[in-house]
Amino acid sequence: MSAGPIDIGSAKKIFPAQASIGSGQILCSDWRVSTLPFAALASFNPESIALIRGQIGGKPEDWTSAEIGDGNVNLIFRLTGPSGQVLIKQAVPYLRCVGESWPLSVRRNYFERKALEAHASFAPEYVPRVFAFDEASASMVMEFLGDHLILRKGVMRGIRYPKFADHISDYMAKTLFFTSDLFLPAAQKKEQLQRFSENTDLCKITEDLIFTDPYRVAEQNRWTSPELDRVAQSFAEDAELKIAISALKAKFLTSTEALIHGDLHTGSIMVNQHETKVIDPEFAFYGPMGFDVGLLLANFWLAYYSQAGLACNPPEYEAWLLEQVEQIWSSFERKFSALWDTHLHGDYLPARLLTPATRGPVIERVRAAYLARLFDDSLGFAASEMIRRILGLAHVADLEQIENPQARALSETRALSAARKLLTERAEYRNMSQALAMIRSQRQQGTL
Repeated sequence: MSAGPIDIGSAKKIFPAQASIGSGQILCSDWRVSTLPFAALASFNPESIALIRGQIGGKPEDWTSAEIGDGNVNLIFRLTGPSGQVLIKQAVPYLRCVGESWPLSVRRNYFERKALEAHASFAPEYVPRVFAFDEASASMVMEFLGDHLILRKGVMRGIRYPKFADHISDYMAKTLFFTSDLFLPAAQKKEQLQRFSENTDLCKITEDLIFTDPYRVAEQNRWTSPELDRVAQSFAEDAELKIAISALKAKFLTSTEALIHGDLHTGSIMVNQHETKVIDPEFAFYGPMGFDVGLLLANFWLAYYSQAGLACNPPEYEAWLLEQVEQIWSSFERKFSALWDTHLHGDYLPARLLTPATRGPVIERVRAAYLARLFDDSLGFAASEMIRRILGLAHVADLEQIENPQARALSETRALSAARKLLTERAEYRNMSQALAMIRSQRQQGTL
């Protein structure tokens, strides 16, 4: 991709060019790479420019830029100066992977910034730093994580990350607990809830693409065809599935437990052997905790089912993927539980309700019920994520990179079989060991 020096004076005249829209699909290659950050920088105030200079040195005319993102929603650029690099993330007024036929509010970058700030208050080591924000161009200037890799890409290469389960469980335990009624006074939480309730465009994407479209005949659905044609039709006609997904959607619409990331999958996490950084929380809002946990687990299970079709990683890597799921949940449960003992300050279970004699047994029983419900929610949301990544609009590279369509369809069929069980029979799985036993058993199945 091309890169060029920044000309602030002429930048105001430059706008992104769409080389080909066609049926509405816009590809990354359709963008003239070096133009958009110029326009964004032109609107930055002197203070923001000074902050950037403090990170990368030099002056704007010394800087070069290149597009490096391949996501579905935003544009991502690397800005390079004499002494460093930063990342510029810019929202465009539509869903990038679809095109202008799907408009989106550029204010989503505001919610992303606010979510990063909130989560950094409790888990700063797990989120990138934000250096500047420009509302006029809907752009953020952020820490460039050049020595990190997108987790999904690392998993597809068979890389093991020994600290990941500990890091991500710590991130989830802290961000979910400290933004919930367990820690926050009701008034403070309601104030935050009101702010993030305006992130309606991104929530609508989730409501449609995860909880509705995969279970009906929708124009933008896609799957491995013709191999999965029968499966897609059966899901669209499955009354039991529709009942189960409607209950989950109701929870997503009405449960305001915590400030969730809203899109926590292996493509939204950057890692190396020592650090974990959670990125891209533009879908953040006050929702059910199990949604974050479930999406993460689902993407590890999809990676697990992809291994047979890829046949490029050693068999023990499959075991490592499932070990990660077990470690993530057990560590999260332990850390989340520990926070009840030391930081139970919110209005969910106020201290004034308890006496010295009742505090221990009440907290223990309420916490056990809370975690059991959270586990059940996590399994359900994991199932919904697995289904939509195979029968919906947005798929995962883990499965898409399987070149042989029959092999891909077999891996996808096994994942769909497991997801259906999780969604409709999850009351049968009371702990992660039981859930993983079912996941392993479906690995041997050939059909739904």
